[in-house]
Amino acid sequence: MQTNKPIELNGQAIAGGKFPLICTPLVGRTLDQLMTELAVVLPKQPDVLEWRVDFFDAIGDSVAVIAAAQAIKQAAGNIPVLFTRRSTIEGGEKIALNEDQVIAMYTAVCESKSIDLIDYEMANDAGNIVRVRTAAKANNIKLVLSFHNFSFTPGLETLASKFLTADQLGADVAKVAVMPRDLDDVLTLLTATREASKKLRIPLISMSMGPYGAMTRLFGWTFGSALTFAVGASSSAPGQVPIEDLNTVLAILKKSIGGK
Repeated sequence: MQTNKPIELNGQAIAGGKFPLICTPLVGRTLDQLMTELAVVLPKQPDVLEWRVDFFDAIGDSVAVIAAAQAIKQAAGNIPVLFTRRSTIEGGEKIALNEDQVIAMYTAVCESKSIDLIDYEMANDAGNIVRVRTAAKANNIKLVLSFHNFSFTPGLETLASKFLTADQLGADVAKVAVMPRDLDDVLTLLTATREASKKLRIPLISMSMGPYGAMTRLFGWTFGSALTFAVGASSSAPGQVPIEDLNTVLAILKKSIGGK
């Protein structure tokens, strides 16, 4: 069974099937700041851009959000854009929107077709997940259903269930990110990743965060994680490494294991 499942758009693997993809976050609070970030990030040639809209000061103005998404997409060219509102419960910025307003924003952005993928936490109400999934699929946007725990690493069975739940809820990609307290926790995350990569029908993304977890960002792909996050201009989560360092490590590892 193929365990390395690449993330696809329009039936084609992103970046020609490169594994793992490198995603860099955009966390500017204004459109000008986002454009400045892009000027720094784009020359570093990431495979995917993630716009963390929960950092955006004008998040309550859907017109401004769509305009910024379109500006990012235009500047990004062929680089896919992942649109993410990370909730405060799972490590995001505090915003002045209720969940119905978030879903309305998600729907408007999907309908604008200015993004390629959209992230929503699977801990949200089941009905809201259906609404986001419906908006995404209607506009050919890939849905990433995610789970984050910034406090600790749940047990192996819990992590396995998170991956499986994302698949069962109709995600195109399953994502799990957890905080390790020791190296045993890192091993738990990697084991869950390896097992999920053999069982899931969809691609997955996984990582441990913080200093201990940094290693999973460097070699988690060997266990089946299809995408890793790296710093292009600014970090969006603890443990992200600069894209230049990540590229160096990936090149060494791929050479050492014969490109597999």
